[in-house]
Amino acid sequence: MPPRPPLRSPSRRRAYTTARASRSPPSPPRAAEQHCLRLLEGASTHASLLQSLAFLLKCGLHSNPLVLTRLFAASASAAPALLEPLVAALLRPELPLDAFLVNTLIRAHVTSPIPSARRRAAAFFPLMLRRGIAPNKFTFPFLLKSCAALPGSPAAGLQAHAAALKFGFAADHYVSNTLIHMYSCFGAGFLGDARNVFERMPKDSTVTWSAMIGGYVRGGLSGDAVLLFREMQASGVRPDEVTVLGVLAAAADLGALELTRWVGRFVEREGIGKSVTLCNALIDTLAKCGDVDGAVAVFEGMEERTVVSWTSVIDALAMEGRGKEAVGVFEQMKAVGVRPDDVAFIGVLTACSHARMVDEGRGYFDSMKTDYGIEPKIEHYGCIVDMFGRAGMVEQGLEFVRAMPMKPNPIIWRTLVAACRAHGRLELGESISRDLLNEYPAHEANYVMLSNVFALTQRWKEKSEIRREMSKRGITKVPGCSIVELDGEVHEFIAGDESHPQYKEIYMMVEEMSRELRRIGHIAATSEVLLDLDEEDKEGALQWHSEKLAIAFVLLRTPPGTQVRVVKNLRVCSDCHAAIKGISQVYNREIIVRDRSRFHRFKDGSCSCKEFW
Repeated sequence: MPPRPPLRSPSRRRAYTTARASRSPPSPPRAAEQHCLRLLEGASTHASLLQSLAFLLKCGLHSNPLVLTRLFAASASAAPALLEPLVAALLRPELPLDAFLVNTLIRAHVTSPIPSARRRAAAFFPLMLRRGIAPNKFTFPFLLKSCAALPGSPAAGLQAHAAALKFGFAADHYVSNTLIHMYSCFGAGFLGDARNVFERMPKDSTVTWSAMIGGYVRGGLSGDAVLLFREMQASGVRPDEVTVLGVLAAAADLGALELTRWVGRFVEREGIGKSVTLCNALIDTLAKCGDVDGAVAVFEGMEERTVVSWTSVIDALAMEGRGKEAVGVFEQMKAVGVRPDDVAFIGVLTACSHARMVDEGRGYFDSMKTDYGIEPKIEHYGCIVDMFGRAGMVEQGLEFVRAMPMKPNPIIWRTLVAACRAHGRLELGESISRDLLNEYPAHEANYVMLSNVFALTQRWKEKSEIRREMSKRGITKVPGCSIVELDGEVHEFIAGDESHPQYKEIYMMVEEMSRELRRIGHIAATSEVLLDLDEEDKEGALQWHSEKLAIAFVLLRTPPGTQVRVVKNLRVCSDCHAAIKGISQVYNREIIVRDRSRFHRFKDGSCSCKEFW
């Protein structure tokens, strides 16, 4: 028989007993807390979160700050719709709070997809102060983000900035970056405050530069965003994907094709990862700068494509009037198993509209609901109205609007007015314009449209009354502005402007263009000048439109045969459209104009829009 093990001594038995006692299970309340935390950590669905909540309530953990912190965080990601009801039910006055819990509440609300929850996020900070809880450096980034989500109420953001200064966290790197973001969300009037924060910060972080570049783009100062990007490069800070996305957004706004192509090469050279998001942005920017073929090439080179990738190419082709190609891409997307969403349908309906493919457009509109279960939104109805208008089917468009299941918005009615004007239905256009003006008296476009109708019918007295009413209400017409990019610089022109350093040479070139146009028989469309002037004065007024100044500048500064690219903030008028066709013929130039509605590719005296835009 094997020898029996020796008996433990009394001292060893006591030590063994003590060790076993130290490994004894936790007390019931502690065990319930740990189990509830594990349940919440694994809660990824609405049902699993409710199961965790049931256990929480059963075990009486509704006053446990740690458990509630995890509950609110889990609700934000797994069941956002439950967040506000849970907070209302569990956040009682007697509940002990700490900074961790309040920070989680702010973060959960500010990241919620539900607007009402986002608007409430900043309200937890005053609660924190009333309870005597000191905020920490993790409090302010999410607090400032919540204030940024309230662009109409900058006062809350200013108070949050003051609090960050008071508690000594304003100089924290993350807090300062979020301050830049917040101020830029308040609009162009606060970009100076964002820049002041930026200037006081160390400039060694990509995040800081990207925040300020993005702020300029968000505030409509895309030229300043490009200049700041160049400063960033000179400082030696390496851009990342976020920086590149901001620069591409600026380039798209400016129509800066040279910059966009340079950014594409820069991404390749610097080894910045070409994510799907970055490639989608590059497609969109190339398209908005007029290089649709370049956008298609980027798309074809992508290893992975999302519905956004397909939609970007469809939109690009549609905006240039290549409707059949856009429809072909849409069908190809469906063939490879990518399910179109509501945005993709806007793209294909726009393509059908610009190409006047009425039957195809009606078919796609009907298939949204029947084949994909997508309820058409007002944007889809607007595409159909635009399609009827472009095809000259004004009556069908009006019937379609009257049968809409929702109230038509002013954009849809203005689309009909534009169709009436294009196809000579001025009485109907006047009637709709008057109705719009009565219902929306504060919108300048409604005054301008009715004024234009009066001018086209030479009813100068009524037109003057409209203009006086605009002045009385302080409503002004947005001035036409055209932008060109040349040798890496962006040049801006406004009708009749003399601020450009070369304005004398530009005006002489415009006069030469006018002489050449008259030589080939071009007659100015003086009906576009909505003033009661004689014909000679009207022709002179048309001569100095911003797009003509921009084209003259490029003709002066580039060798023969160079492509001309112009971005205009408004729709190109009929006279400029006809004149640019002539200029493309006389000077043997391809001229691409991106206006508010679409792209126009002028070549050899014709335009890709086929005379409707």
